[in-house]
Amino acid sequence: GPGGRSLIMDMLSMVGIMLALVAIVGGNILEGGHTSSLVQLTAFVIVAGGTLGAVMVQTPIRTFVRATGMASWVFVPVKLQLEDTAEKIVNWSNIARREGLLGLESIAEEEQDPFARKGLQLLVDGSEPEVIRAILEVEIDNREYQDIQAAKVFDGMGGYSPTIGIIGAVMGLIHVMNNLADPSKLGSGIATAFVATIYGVGFANLLFLPMANKLKSQVHTQTRFREMVVEGVISIAEGENPRNIETRLQGYYQ
Repeated sequence: GPGGRSLIMDMLSMVGIMLALVAIVGGNILEGGHTSSLVQLTAFVIVAGGTLGAVMVQTPIRTFVRATGMASWVFVPVKLQLEDTAEKIVNWSNIARREGLLGLESIAEEEQDPFARKGLQLLVDGSEPEVIRAILEVEIDNREYQDIQAAKVFDGMGGYSPTIGIIGAVMGLIHVMNNLADPSKLGSGIATAFVATIYGVGFANLLFLPMANKLKSQVHTQTRFREMVVEGVISIAEGENPRNIETRLQGYYQ
């Protein structure tokens, strides 16, 4: 991936989820409730299975696979070294000044980030600045579109999960109605029914929707990173002064 962001992002996600769980479970304990009453396997199976099934129906397989791969970004974001990359681009511009664009050939071969490598390769090939921009912008737009679609999978899950929770609750209440003759079974049946609603609404608002929004913000940050690379590569192609390039790129991270 494109090379460090601070760990505050991952820590914030961890702290957020812990805080939400502590608040809900703690609130239940303060009310004198038993934590075990919030753990219902049947309700979990209905909500988790139903939500996953519904989202699979609406999502192309490639997008679904991409979404599962991106989920880890919530806790371990892709590291983007904006400042270091800007310095690297200024270094490229100095080499291009001294040795010409062909001087960047060996650097292009060693570049780790595929996007930056593609930009360098286009430079070395002597492509016109507007051609380079057009090629790289298409890649940026396509990548952003695919990643946003993958993030929206979690939006979908956040939309379906409360409704599936209500289905679980109604199913539980039907079960209760069938046992009206046996009062001893009513209490536990009603408890199970309402736990399904808690799972449905809880998963949506504490997990799926926040994950979707976190992923979208990271996708936009990655797009900014790639736009900075394009800006730098185009400036080199136009033979701009390295000092001016440095000043321009600073606008992306200061």
